[in-house]
Amino acid sequence: MSGTFVGMPAFPKAAHEAVRNTTLRANLKHATHTIRDKRARAVAELDDWALLREAGKQIKDHTLRHLDTYLVQLEEAVTAAGGIVHWASDADEANRIVTRLVKETGETEVVKVKSMATQEIGLNEALEEAGIAAYETDLAELIVQLGHDRPSHILVPAIHRNRGEIRDIFTKEMGQWGRPAPEGLTDTPAELAEAARLHLREKFLRAKVGISGANFMVAETGTLVVVESEGNGRMCLTLPETLISVVGIEKIIPTWRDLEVFLQTLPRSSTAERMNPYTSMWTGTTDTDGPQAFHLVLIDNGRTDTLADEVGRQALRCIRCSACLNVCPVYERAGGHAYGSVYPGPIGAILSPQLRGTTSEIDASLPYASSLCGACYEVCPVAIDIPEVLVHLRERVVQGGPATRQGNRVVLKPAKGHAAERAAMRAAGWAFVHPGALRAGQRVASRTRRFHPRTLPGPGRAWSATRDLPQVPAEPFRDWWQRTHGKKESGK
Repeated sequence: MSGTFVGMPAFPKAAHEAVRNTTLRANLKHATHTIRDKRARAVAELDDWALLREAGKQIKDHTLRHLDTYLVQLEEAVTAAGGIVHWASDADEANRIVTRLVKETGETEVVKVKSMATQEIGLNEALEEAGIAAYETDLAELIVQLGHDRPSHILVPAIHRNRGEIRDIFTKEMGQWGRPAPEGLTDTPAELAEAARLHLREKFLRAKVGISGANFMVAETGTLVVVESEGNGRMCLTLPETLISVVGIEKIIPTWRDLEVFLQTLPRSSTAERMNPYTSMWTGTTDTDGPQAFHLVLIDNGRTDTLADEVGRQALRCIRCSACLNVCPVYERAGGHAYGSVYPGPIGAILSPQLRGTTSEIDASLPYASSLCGACYEVCPVAIDIPEVLVHLRERVVQGGPATRQGNRVVLKPAKGHAAERAAMRAAGWAFVHPGALRAGQRVASRTRRFHPRTLPGPGRAWSATRDLPQVPAEPFRDWWQRTHGKKESGK
């Protein structure tokens, strides 16, 4: 397993293989349609949903504009409450910090709350190399871990698995990780959940170190917030003696009052619930309750580079609700693995290329993993204009240009394989600023329409292989307008 799936083929090739998997497509269609329908009903209950959405956007944008101030305020508040703050510029530094903190406790195993940030940096693999076993306790993450698999969805990492596959994984693998699955386990949800509960209970009671992420960090009080639906997070956050939270710097919000907005929009957009069953909040440490040592590891890992991009920075508003995945026609057919990142779907298509850059084949292909239908923008609870960022990143891939990488302003070279696209766009740009040439070209195209091929030659063949070329009209629009309206207008 690799947290960033480096080495995977570009999205078109990976998706081409994925769409042939009929079981995968059936699993995805059933799950995404169920979640999106429930979400629509939950959102419709709120008359002020549009105002909440705008409020969330404004809070996030304000925070990002003053991120330096609020991060310092957060560090001061966490430290005053008895916690220790660590700063990590990239994944390697974050992994070294967490590994050292675990080793200092003398423990060789940890229990984990579901965390996209730890997947992003490949923490489990780093701990394994250091001889430390990391046990996922979220049910879907447990399925992925036992199946030696990769997550394929932000909210439901095992969405690509059906009940029969989960039963087989539990029966085969649970005994290798701890308590084995019960004899005669069936694929009924209740039995699968009970098998997971029994398997995890001994780990909860034995573990001395817990590792989490956070949905939100409140700068005003130093409070961290985790929302979840199963109760495993509550176990990991309260039972261990040491708690290590690994959180991206963009998860901060200024005040306690700001939580009121997101605790309404996040559950409705993710699990289609009015409120998460478990909302855990902790501020530092106390002598009589919870972990006695708390460490907060704040990771950058490309986030300040993203912040420097005036168009792309809106991706940092993301609250990881996964609503955009559930309405995306591309994700529904290709699945999450094709994106080659722990952040799949529309948000992954704009976040991963900014965090990791667009130099690799997989990252250069992600901005094209979209039909630009706009459904993702319509459901986003913080109004991220994903289509706008996709087009922006496509321009970066094709044209290159200025960008910020590792804090330095650089000029990116165009990605390979886009020379024909650049030439076509330049030709189109020239034609649009020369009306006479455009008019002449349209007339030539109309008069030669019967000779036009059904597929494009050369590099264009890749485009027309899966699309019908639009037929050129018998008469250009300009000529038609002049013929039908020109005389009337000139007579006025």
